[in-house]
Amino acid sequence: MNVYFSVFKMRLINSLQYRVAALAGMATQFFFGFLFTMLYEAFYANALTPPPITLSQLVSYIWLQQAFLAFIMLWFRDNELFGLITSGNIAYELCRPCDLYHFWYAKLIAQRLSGALLRCFPILAIAFLLPGPYQLSLPPDFAAFALFLLTLVLGLLILVAISMFIYISVFITMSPAGSLLLFGVIGEFFAGMIIPIPLMPDWLQTIAYSLPFRLAADLPFRIYSGNIPVDEAFWGILAQVIWLMLLVPLGKAALHKALRQIVVQGG
Repeated sequence: MNVYFSVFKMRLINSLQYRVAALAGMATQFFFGFLFTMLYEAFYANALTPPPITLSQLVSYIWLQQAFLAFIMLWFRDNELFGLITSGNIAYELCRPCDLYHFWYAKLIAQRLSGALLRCFPILAIAFLLPGPYQLSLPPDFAAFALFLLTLVLGLLILVAISMFIYISVFITMSPAGSLLLFGVIGEFFAGMIIPIPLMPDWLQTIAYSLPFRLAADLPFRIYSGNIPVDEAFWGILAQVIWLMLLVPLGKAALHKALRQIVVQGG
């Protein structure tokens, strides 16, 4: 475990150096945060029936999406890993005396965590100070906040486990474009990042609840806003644990199979 913790620590420290990129990202995220808020404000003003999620809860949902975008976006990628696979330099990775899946998993967690740490606190601080209806609200109680943090961390672990399949697929396709597009479009839609899941038709909600993508974004953000009560949140945590226990072994098996079939030429 010391090896993977050291990799995590070094990657985290290295990624925290990109402060200018983080500032540019924050400007973009504020733009989309205001854009989506104004869009839904107009939608709610003309709604004929009360929506299943209040505008205040939806605004918190939107700002949390923007603050923790690095946690939940599937198109977030590590080009270094793609380069190792497509160039043949994966041979150097195979010489390391450690498990490649856990080695990459630790690097990807550190990369996403650093991206969130650089952006989330300024975004959240400003969102709390905005006037209504653009203001980020506080969670209903401390229990909701604690469960939000727990589900956010578990969601990060699930999303990294899902993203590992993107890197594993490149062993076969030798190009990350198709996998990034497929996982990015499907994953973001069913995570509630395009349309919040409570606003989806019932049949789409059924599909979203059967997939793991919503567990990284929709679940923690709705717990924070109070749209999912505390007693229902425990079922979501159980689903997160089950999916995590399923995705990690499947990813390790898929990577092991891909590594057995690779051929590295040159010298």
